[in-house]
Amino acid sequence: MRRLTVGTAAMIVTVTAVSAPALSATAASTESITAGLPSAKFPLGVPGIPKSAVKALGAGIEYFTLKHGTPEDGYTVSLLSAGKDFMSETTAQNLAVSAQTAGFEPTVVQFTRPAIADFPAQDFWMVRIGSWTLKQKKDAAETVADLKDAGLSAKVDYLGDDGFLTSGPWQMRIVTVDPRSFRGTFASSLGASTAKREKVSAMAKAGGASIAVNGGFFDIHTSAAYRGDPTGISVVGGKLLSEAVPGRTAIVLKGKTARITELASKTTVTTNGANTPVAGVNRVPKPNELVLYTEEFGAKTPSTGGAEAVLDADGQVLAVRDAGGKVTKGRRVLHGVGTAADWVRAYASEGQVLTVKTTVSDLRRKRTMVLTPDTYIVGGGVGLVRNGRTWITASADGMANVNMILRRHPRTLVGVTKTGKLLLAVVDGRAPGTTVGASFLEAAQVMRWLGARDAINLDGGGSSAMVVKGKVVNKPSDGSERAVGDALLVRF
Repeated sequence: MRRLTVGTAAMIVTVTAVSAPALSATAASTESITAGLPSAKFPLGVPGIPKSAVKALGAGIEYFTLKHGTPEDGYTVSLLSAGKDFMSETTAQNLAVSAQTAGFEPTVVQFTRPAIADFPAQDFWMVRIGSWTLKQKKDAAETVADLKDAGLSAKVDYLGDDGFLTSGPWQMRIVTVDPRSFRGTFASSLGASTAKREKVSAMAKAGGASIAVNGGFFDIHTSAAYRGDPTGISVVGGKLLSEAVPGRTAIVLKGKTARITELASKTTVTTNGANTPVAGVNRVPKPNELVLYTEEFGAKTPSTGGAEAVLDADGQVLAVRDAGGKVTKGRRVLHGVGTAADWVRAYASEGQVLTVKTTVSDLRRKRTMVLTPDTYIVGGGVGLVRNGRTWITASADGMANVNMILRRHPRTLVGVTKTGKLLLAVVDGRAPGTTVGASFLEAAQVMRWLGARDAINLDGGGSSAMVVKGKVVNKPSDGSERAVGDALLVRF
C-alpha cells in the first residue's frame, strides 16, 4: 500500500499485478493426466475446476472448449500522457492535480510491471477517475468527453484488461495432439504469397489441414503490399522463406514431431571465392542491404532504385536489371540497395554463377539443422516456458513493454509436453464480461497448467484464430477472421 497526495486530498490505493506462476516447478514439468485436461485447478482467477467439453477429432487428437471465472470487472477512465495511460510518478501527480483543478476526483495508482527472464521489473503510475459497471460504459464515455472539454486526454478503460487481479472470465479453445497415436503430420504455411497476408482458414484449406492456428507476428510497418512478411523465421517444406531474428524462439515441426527452441539463420552468396552476406529473405531491404527473393514471394520486388540479379535454380545469372521486377517460377532474385546494388552490378554479370547458401542453427542444441522437405518452422515471437519453468523472453523478442507483458489480450499459444504432445491454445479476449484474454505471465501459467515443458506465444490480438475442420471456432476480437502472415497446420 502506498499513500499518494494530490493537492489536499490524500488517496491510498493498492493494486496487484499478476507476477508469479501459480504452479510449482515439479507440477509444471509433468502432465497431470495422460488424456484430457489437467485435474488440477485452473491457475487464473478464483481457484476451481473450469467448465469444459471435449471432442475427439481423430487418433490422438482432442479438441476442448473451456470456460472459467465470473464477470466482476467494470469500467474506469484512465488519463493519458503522451498517448499512454502509464507514466512517471511526477507526471501522474501533475496530471492528477490538473484533473482535480478541473473539478474531477482522480486517483493515482502505482503498479509494477513484473520482472521477466530478460527484463527487470519497473514501477509506473496511472491516474484514474470513477468506477462504472459493465452496463455503464456510456457513462464512463461521458466523463471522457467532459475531460476533453477541460483540455485533458483520457480513455474508457475496462478493468479486466489492465493485468491486475481479476475474476475473469476466460474462454479458451485447446487442441492436443499426442504423437504416440497421431497418424497425421504437422506443417506450416505462408499462403499463396509470402508478401501478402491470408486468412488461417484459407491456408488450412489449401494445405489440406483439418486444424490450424495463426502463426507468428508479421510486419505491419512495411509497405502495404508486403505485410505478409513474418517478423521472424519461416521454413516451409525445408525452404527458408523468412530469415530468423537471432535468438528468437520458434517451433520446429517435422512429421508428427514438434519442439521449441531458439534459432539463428545465415544466408550468403559466393562468387569468385568471396562471400557476401544476404541480410534478409523475402522482405523489403533496409539501406545498403542485399536481400534474396524466392518464387514464393508472389509480388514484384520493391522499386527501391537498386539493382537485381535474376538467378536460375543452379545460381546462374540470367539477367541484371533495375529493382522492381517479378520473381517467376523456378527463379530467385538477389536485390541490392545502395552499396549492395553496387555489388550486384560489379559481381553478378550475366552468365556468372553465384552460390547461395543458407543455414539454420539450433541455439539450444548448438548445431546446424538439416532442412529436409518435411521440415517446417514457425517463428513465435515470445518464449513463455522453458524446461517446465516460466521463462518469458519479451526483450529478446522486442516486446518488453507494459502493453505486451502486463495487459491482457487474445493469445495464441503453442506448447510441447515432455512426451512430445503438441498443445495448441487460443485464449479469446477484448470482450468485457465474456472473456478477458491473458497477459504473458498468465499465458505461461496456462501452458504450464496444460503440461507444457516448453511453450511460446504466437501472434495474438485480432490475429488469434483457431480453425477446426474448416470452421473458425474461437471468437476473433476484430469480429471476424483477420488475414495474417502464416499459420501452423495439423494434417490428418
